Amino acid sequence: MMDDELPESLKKYLDVLDENVDILANLEFDLGDELEDELTPHMGLHNLYDMTEDVAQSARLKRAESNFSRRQAEDSL
Repeated sequence: MMDDELPESLKKYLDVLDENVDILANLEFDLGDELEDELTPHMGLHNLYDMTEDVAQSARLKRAESNFSRRQAEDSL
């Protein structure tokens, strides 16, 4: 009976851990974004395109870091 409950407990633990890693990563990026926020008048279209690419790349990196952290947590159990 105890063996049947263990995998479900581990799954719940990993789900909570994954959610908290995402929350912490979001907070870290939000704080970093606030520090970098500046109003830049007269931006060209190419500047906006570059900024869009940077945001997309940042989101991909954040997700990769989260997945990596989750895999490390799973491997340590």
